[in-house]
Amino acid sequence: MKILWVKPGKLLPLDSGGKLRTYNLVRHLSIKHDVTYLSYYNQPTDEAYENDILQHFPRAVVLPALGPKRAGVRRAANYLRHLPERAPYAVSLFASSQVRRMISEWITQRRFDVLICDFLASTPNFPSALTTPVVLFQHNVESVLWERRARFARAWATRLIATIECAKMARYEKRQVQRFNHVFAVSESDRQAMSAMKESSLISVIPTGVDLCRYRYDPTPRCAPPVVMFTGSMDWEPNIDAVEYFCREIWPQVLAKVPAAMFRIVGRDPHWRVKKLASRSVELTGTVESVVEHLREAAVLVVPLRMGGGTRIKIYEGMAMGRATVSTAVGAEGLDVHNGRGILLADEPREFADSVVMLLQDEDLRRHCETAAVAAVQQHDWSAIAEHLAGELQEVVLSGERLVSRMTLRKEVA
Repeated sequence: MKILWVKPGKLLPLDSGGKLRTYNLVRHLSIKHDVTYLSYYNQPTDEAYENDILQHFPRAVVLPALGPKRAGVRRAANYLRHLPERAPYAVSLFASSQVRRMISEWITQRRFDVLICDFLASTPNFPSALTTPVVLFQHNVESVLWERRARFARAWATRLIATIECAKMARYEKRQVQRFNHVFAVSESDRQAMSAMKESSLISVIPTGVDLCRYRYDPTPRCAPPVVMFTGSMDWEPNIDAVEYFCREIWPQVLAKVPAAMFRIVGRDPHWRVKKLASRSVELTGTVESVVEHLREAAVLVVPLRMGGGTRIKIYEGMAMGRATVSTAVGAEGLDVHNGRGILLADEPREFADSVVMLLQDEDLRRHCETAAVAAVQQHDWSAIAEHLAGELQEVVLSGERLVSRMTLRKEVA
C-alpha cells in the first residue's frame, strides 16, 4: 500500500504518548508498505529536527507550515481573536493553507491508496472532497477530554475556557468523525463513545502497544528503595492535575506509613504548578534522556489521572519492565488490564494510598504484581499492533474500491 500519514507538530523527541504511538506504528508499517510521513510544525525552520526525522523516515516531508508558538499574554490575546470562530482553538492553531494545498494536490493526483489524518488537529487541512479514502486516527475522544478538564479544573478561568472549548469541540468533533471514510480509535471505550457520532462498523480499534525490546524486565531480585514514580509530559493539564491531586490527597497518607518514601515526577517541561510540589519527599527530574533508567529504580508506578482521554502508553511501558502499578480507572481506561493482575485500580484517595503502601511494604505482593504485569503485556508489542493496523487499512482501501465500482456501474446503467 501507498500511505500518506499526516500529523501536526514535531514528532521528535519522543516525549509524549501520542508521539510514541505514531512513531512506532509508522516505523513498523514502513517495513512492508510505502509510507510517506508529512510532518508540519511551527516556524521558524528547525534544520536539526528536519535532518533528524529524515534519518528515521527517509521518505518524510517536513516543513515549518505553522505560525510561531505563542505563550503567556500573546497566547491569551490569540485565543481571544479566535474566540468567535466555530472551530475549537486547539484545532485552529494547526490550520495551514500550505498543507491543505499540498494534500489536495496529492489527492487529485491519486498518489496514495489511503491517507491517515493523525489527530483531530489535522482535520482543517483536509479538503471536503475526499476522492481517496482517508482515515481519521483519534488518539483521544477530544470532547470527552475537554469535558473532564472543565469538570476538574481548579481555577475559574480555566474552567470557563474548558467549558467553552468543550462545547465547540463536541460540535466540531462530531462533524469530522462523520465526514471521514473511516475512524481509528485506540480503545473499545473510545469506539463506543464515537459510535454516537458514526456508524460503529466504520470505527476500528487500533490498540495501544509497547516496545518490548526497549522496555525489558530484569527478573534479578533487587532491594527496591521506596521510590514511587509518575512519568509523563509535565506541561499537559491532565498530568499536572494528576500530580497535584496525588500530592494533595494521597501522598501525605503514604508518608504517614512509609516516612522514607520518595515521590519522583519524571517528565519534560514541568509547569510552575508542578515545580511548586518539590519538597524533601517530592523530586522533579524535568526532561530525561531515557525514562527506562528511572523506571528501573521505581518500586511503584502511579497513574492518578482524573482527566484525559485515549490510553496511557506509560502503563504498558512500566508493566513491561515489571513495575507494580497503581492507577485510577481513568488512568487505565481502554487498556487490556484487569485489577489485581499486575495492576491495582483505585479511585478514592484512601484506597489509592493504601494500595501504594501495601506494595511498598509487602515485597512478596510486589514481586507477584511485577511478574503478572510482564505476562499481561507480552501480546502488545508494536510490531503486532502495526500488523493489525495494516489489515484495517487494507480493508479501508478495498471498501473504497468497491464503492467506486458501484458508483461507476450506476453511471453506466443510467
